Amino acid sequence: MTTRDWLLADSPTSRWQANAGRAYRVFTALLRNPLSVLGGVIILVLLLTALFAPWIAPFSPTGQNLSQRLLPPSGVNWMGTDELGRDIFSRVVWGSQITLTIVLLVALISAPLGLLIGAISGYFGGWVDRVLMGFTDIFLSLPKLILALAFVAALGPGINNAIIAIAITSWPAYARIARAETLTIRNAEYISAVQLAGGGPIRVIVQHILPLCTSSMIVRVTLDMAGVILTAAGLGFIGLGAQPPLPEWGAMISRGRTFILDQWWVATMPGFAIIIVSLGFCFLGDGLRDVLDPKSEGKS
Repeated sequence: MTTRDWLLADSPTSRWQANAGRAYRVFTALLRNPLSVLGGVIILVLLLTALFAPWIAPFSPTGQNLSQRLLPPSGVNWMGTDELGRDIFSRVVWGSQITLTIVLLVALISAPLGLLIGAISGYFGGWVDRVLMGFTDIFLSLPKLILALAFVAALGPGINNAIIAIAITSWPAYARIARAETLTIRNAEYISAVQLAGGGPIRVIVQHILPLCTSSMIVRVTLDMAGVILTAAGLGFIGLGAQPPLPEWGAMISRGRTFILDQWWVATMPGFAIIIVSLGFCFLGDGLRDVLDPKSEGKS
């Protein structure tokens, strides 16, 4: 039996084989979608750039050289230099670390929090559901960027506070998805069997409900990453995100807007980085939605 036959077996003999086969089917389905492949390549380049930034960037992201200020793109400075003579390409490369850090931390904070709140709300129902969903609706009723601005203004400017603010404003959407998923499966026969076997609410939620919500969460998180990047860039643009001299893409655009007419590259280059990375997450998230959506399995 080949490895492919083992992965695609109709009757897996272990949970490991079933999970490996599921991952293989998802991967092969993604490869058939050109936009998903493009999105995956963009995100892979982002990961590699952030990981190997010290070796990729030819100059220091914070080192100033006023004699080289506002130079156009050239063979030495691929994206030109800014008003302080700093190499923009090096700053964009190092800025990928900040962007990736924000994306990962926001996902690690907001997705599990929203998933847990939504599962508890959907499983218990009644006054628990009304209280938790009422609290969730309060957050959903306010624009995410405005709410993030309010939290950052209260906590103070800085990248750590920006991450906390974005995470606080992102969890309600995940809670709503988890609640909807839980409502559809909480009365299933296998859930009743677990309860009859002595399984308490914690065991049912953690071991049997939350794993079934994972697919929807992965899709939603991937699609939301573009919004997280834009929100972080917006906070940096108005001076409430990462503080100078950190090479955050939104802050770089803010400093370059003064020279947008004559030295267009100062603001345009980090703007391109934001657009490309955001599109990468959107393309990959759209492909994952098509692959992981149970309704689409019968069509493929």
